[in-house]
Amino acid sequence: MEPDSGRGRTSDRTPMSMMSLVGESDAMHHVRTLIERVAGTNASVLVVGESGTGKELVAQALHAGSARATSELHAVNCGAIPATLIEAELFGYEKGSFTGATRTHDGIAARASGGTLFLDEITEMPMEMQPPLLRFLETQRYFRVGGTQELSTDVRFVAATNRSPVAAVRENRLREDLYYRIAVFPIELPPLRKRGDDVVELAELFLERMNEVSDRVKRFSRSSLEVARRHSWPGNVRELKHAVEYAYILADSEVDLGTAIGRASDLTVPAQEQRCDGELRVRIGSRLCEVERSVIEATLVRFAGNKRRTAQVLGCSVKTLYNKLNRYARLAGEL
Repeated sequence: MEPDSGRGRTSDRTPMSMMSLVGESDAMHHVRTLIERVAGTNASVLVVGESGTGKELVAQALHAGSARATSELHAVNCGAIPATLIEAELFGYEKGSFTGATRTHDGIAARASGGTLFLDEITEMPMEMQPPLLRFLETQRYFRVGGTQELSTDVRFVAATNRSPVAAVRENRLREDLYYRIAVFPIELPPLRKRGDDVVELAELFLERMNEVSDRVKRFSRSSLEVARRHSWPGNVRELKHAVEYAYILADSEVDLGTAIGRASDLTVPAQEQRCDGELRVRIGSRLCEVERSVIEATLVRFAGNKRRTAQVLGCSVKTLYNKLNRYARLAGEL
């Protein structure tokens, strides 16, 4: 996808996965302009935005608009890989360097050479891994785990976080020197609630594509677009897409977004309404899986999206927490 710096409606060929980046709001016009300006350079980009705003889509657009587009974009979730494995995942390892290393293995640094390396959730990177990552970003040189030969690669770095990187530095969760290295060119993605009528355009585009796929002609109910405007969309564009999908499946000919939003409210009371002086209220008779999800989501809100701290407080590993969050996202997408 070439970032669209104009204000026209998105092309009919725009993939649904890239629709987060369309819209007539000044905020999204500014984002597309920034992408267009920096895509053709090798500058490191830091994308900051709430979950569901399309950070990985920005990385894809940056890659597609660069001279590296013929190579691949490789993504690494810095918070989902255990601290003991992330170095081997990034840099690879030598045969015999640890139990189970039966062969020499190239890491993502080698496989991404010539392309783009997307470091998602960069503020969740374990502190002990940040110094070698900083050196790698500065020199594009590294050692495999257990290796003595210094290797080199040629990648363009794009990082992303749903937290304030400045706050992460202040809380000693992100090295200040690493922050300045990855934030050569920052791009801040606006939440959907601050994009005005973009929510209507996106909803109509999602509906249009679903009609194309199913060879049907369904339309939004008269109240749906007003419902879309009023809802705060804490899950942003991802939540909107799932809501349209859910309402579309239920509809015979008239798609009612209110049914999807009401369903979400029935499954879990929004965390900000559940919390009362640090307590969480649940309905008697709630299913255990729903209670667990409510506790996880409320704790994430309590710690401003810090998944490592949330996992620590809940007594589970970061990987377990990510698995549960990914499961919730899959369930929403299957409805």
